Amino acid sequence: MPLLNVVVFLIIVGVALFLVNRFIPMASSIKSILNIVVVVAVCVWVLQAVGLWGDVTNFRLHR
Repeated sequence: MPLLNVVVFLIIVGVALFLVNRFIPMASSIKSILNIVVVVAVCVWVLQAVGLWGDVTNFRLHR
């Protein structure tokens, strides 16, 4: 996936999350949970986009 697509996606998600946090009234605990879920989802998506997610899911600890 081209780097430009990843950057544009991150900007769009960031602006959307900012707008939700700024203009939609909700309890701060719900905002915190929403922020954590979005950040984790974006991190997983970025790892998949750059091809590192397979390395994460196949990681094994050997003794």
